[in-house]
Amino acid sequence: MTVEGTTERVLRLLELLQRRPVWTASELAAELDVTNRSVRRDVERLRALGYPVQATAGVGGGYQLGAGTRLPPLLLDDAEAIATAVSLRIASGGTVAGTGEAALRVLAKLDQVMPPRLRGEVRAVHSATDTLVAPGAEVDPDTLLTLARACRDTVRARFGYTTLGGDVRTRTVEPVRMVATSRRWYLMAWDVDREDWRTFRLDRMTDVTATTWRFHPREHPDPVAYVQESVTASPYRHTARVRVHASADRVAEHVPPQAARIEPETGEQPRAGEQSGVDEQPGADERCLLVSGGDDLDWIALHIARLPFECEILEPPELRDAAARLARRLTGMAAPAGADT
Repeated sequence: MTVEGTTERVLRLLELLQRRPVWTASELAAELDVTNRSVRRDVERLRALGYPVQATAGVGGGYQLGAGTRLPPLLLDDAEAIATAVSLRIASGGTVAGTGEAALRVLAKLDQVMPPRLRGEVRAVHSATDTLVAPGAEVDPDTLLTLARACRDTVRARFGYTTLGGDVRTRTVEPVRMVATSRRWYLMAWDVDREDWRTFRLDRMTDVTATTWRFHPREHPDPVAYVQESVTASPYRHTARVRVHASADRVAEHVPPQAARIEPETGEQPRAGEQSGVDEQPGADERCLLVSGGDDLDWIALHIARLPFECEILEPPELRDAAARLARRLTGMAAPAGADT
């Protein structure tokens, strides 16, 4: 076997080990068309290069690629390389401070070694795609990593938190999960001092540390639903509840999750102005409840009016007044110039 052949086989072995968690020596030997002894030698070559290949004896044992003290090179197939390159380009405009530059450095390294045919495909995707990213609050990557480890290790975290009023207070929490929207990162956690579940914005945190105090995980609400409810209603002066005459899935196509909570509504209530028993079109009984918060009722009314569905304002009553004001303005705008409105 030539040096080139051995090197090619070792790289093939590395690819196999990255493909699934555990391989027996016999399975690897069959894939590589070599003996079990050759597999053991190739495993030692990978270990010498810094790849932490672990061996487990007994039934169910075998070889697996573990975590080491340093990050060795990775092998990517064509689809993985394209997906990684496209993802890195998107990450270069993300909301985690410092990751944009790091993503560009990795992208440059990947582009340098990528075969020309794959490089052409990636550039074709880039040239045909624009990413519309709303300005978001940047998050310190150390904060992100510290909280991620605290969630994983079930240890309490402590940080300074800036309230809406500008005060900074120390909070001690039992973190459960981080939830990212298109603009911000949130942490759902049990507030130890307040003895209740809370949502915290990561960009308002300072001096984040993970303590050594382990906690037993509590039964908790669904993190995504809890954070969505928190960010769409609780921080605002007004909470609007609107019945939309369309399915929740159709409404969700027009409303981002961080802007409102959408819940399917069951029941046989007739539409506003309709009498029960009147024949309706198929699907006309589909409706959902939209809950959204805001500090300006006129602004809420405008966004509801933009939905391409029939809507009924349930609360607050002042939102109906805001909708009436918006209707008068739109009627005036639609009138011909100089017309008496």
